[in-house]
Amino acid sequence: MHRQRVMARTLGLATAVALAATACGSQKTENTGSASTAPSASAAVTTPESSPSSDDKPAGDPSASPSASASSASPSPSPSASASSSPSASPSVKAVMANGDDSEQVRELQARLKQLKLMSVAPTGFYGSKTTTAVKSFQSRNGLTASGSVDAETWKKIQGLTKKPTADELRPPTVNEVDAPDPRCMTGRVMCISKESRTLAWMIDGKVISTMDVRFGSENTPTREGVFDVGWKAKEWTSTIYHTPMPYAMFFSGGQAVHYSADFAARGYSGASHGCVNVRDKAKLSKLFDDVKVGDKVVVYW
Repeated sequence: MHRQRVMARTLGLATAVALAATACGSQKTENTGSASTAPSASAAVTTPESSPSSDDKPAGDPSASPSASASSASPSPSPSASASSSPSASPSVKAVMANGDDSEQVRELQARLKQLKLMSVAPTGFYGSKTTTAVKSFQSRNGLTASGSVDAETWKKIQGLTKKPTADELRPPTVNEVDAPDPRCMTGRVMCISKESRTLAWMIDGKVISTMDVRFGSENTPTREGVFDVGWKAKEWTSTIYHTPMPYAMFFSGGQAVHYSADFAARGYSGASHGCVNVRDKAKLSKLFDDVKVGDKVVVYW
């Protein structure tokens, strides 16, 4: 009987080890309210998908409603309205940019507001509530009417106090602000992964080579923290447990790996992984996959 119990435990351990290597995958059935590994304090990290900012043209955003957008432009007077209006009334000043607009000029506005430390999110090109708040703040500080819309005077003032945005400022490499590297990332070849900023920085001898947004496991399947090494790589891989594709997988802790996630690319932070570090920029990850070698360090930290 004792021998049978020993054999059962041995078989169970072998099975667990075999499954661990392919245990990761996106939680496609998870609803948008699923918990993440981040504590409540970090849940406020601004991203378009988690939508504390409505500057990513979310569906049904009340700040981008037709009424909100229309209120910032000069209305077309009806015959009765024009007849009753006073000849001495001042005409409305048409906004250059306003809530609900979507353009490259809005992207430039957001980049300039970021230079002024009035916006912390990456430019999206969509004028939502975050942009409105930033513009109001700028107008209040500079003795302008705090309408939240950008008229000619406001735009001229913003341009005068900022420089022309660079390509990286207009389209940053990550949506999330990259965190300061953990001290353990400052030597050697490291995938430096911050749970707080939800970013991965590929670093060599303390220099950041590339960065990308990442997503982690839920509280039920958390991504492990600590210092690891890349154990093995697979350009094409499919989880044998969840049957989900894991392209460009770089395994660092049992079945947990850095890999591309089509679910992350489609749904953003409304989903989660089963413990892996998901990347949504396939082109960037493809380049990283080619650069990373087996044995390179992986640091996952808060």
